[in-house]
Amino acid sequence: MTHGISRRKAAVLLMTVPAALRAQSAAEKGQRIVDRALEALGGPRFLAMQDRIEAGRAYSFYRERLSGLARARLLTRYLVRPEPPVAGFLGVRERQSFGKSEDAYVLLGEDYGYDVTYRGARPLPKAALERFKETTLRNIFYILRQRLGEPGLSIEARGTDIVDNIPCDTVEIIDADNRQVTAYFQQSTRLPVKQETTRREPGRPTPVEEVTTFSKYRDVGGGVLWPFVIQRHRDGELVFSLYAETVQINQNLTDNLFTLPANIKMLPPPK
Repeated sequence: MTHGISRRKAAVLLMTVPAALRAQSAAEKGQRIVDRALEALGGPRFLAMQDRIEAGRAYSFYRERLSGLARARLLTRYLVRPEPPVAGFLGVRERQSFGKSEDAYVLLGEDYGYDVTYRGARPLPKAALERFKETTLRNIFYILRQRLGEPGLSIEARGTDIVDNIPCDTVEIIDADNRQVTAYFQQSTRLPVKQETTRREPGRPTPVEEVTTFSKYRDVGGGVLWPFVIQRHRDGELVFSLYAETVQINQNLTDNLFTLPANIKMLPPPK
């Protein structure tokens, strides 16, 4: 009787070992793909990128039709992430201006957001802040720059795929809060070419499906590569395109560019 139980236990153990090895292999392969992508983007120089200025043309779309276009200047500054890393840490600030004049702009940070015009500064709706947070935490470049090693962050290879006739390695990334991103890395260059993610939005019965593509990589300084064309689709429809003409990094952008002037008039939040 004892020998029968032992044999059954041994059989169950033998059945579970291959599955464990496969899971380990997927995690190890996924980590290798991510490590190679990080190296292709510039390795330590990419990780040392403190800020970035992207300037060019931005297009917005509604139901696949052009609904707006403007000159765009996007300023990004990375914050020093805590060590050891903290799950869900939002370590970035942005300043977005569209149009010829930069007197009107949007400020976005860890826990704030403002729409600034000559009239004053108006707090952004809570939904806009949440969208900024979720979009940032799911962005593959932000994940590579700020989130690797974060508690609860898992990375697993998911085989190969073809994106615009380009063979790609596919990786699934899931964090401690169950945010899931599928990233596609070109096999020849090892650079990110696409990411897919879904998220919930208040008032929507179904998740929002968002796909972002990256192309036209160029060296933006010291061997750091960055995409000059970024396009975003939401629920299968093109909603945003950025065609950068210049991208500069490590320009010593100061805090005052990402915070409100002390004497600015505060406007009531939108109704």
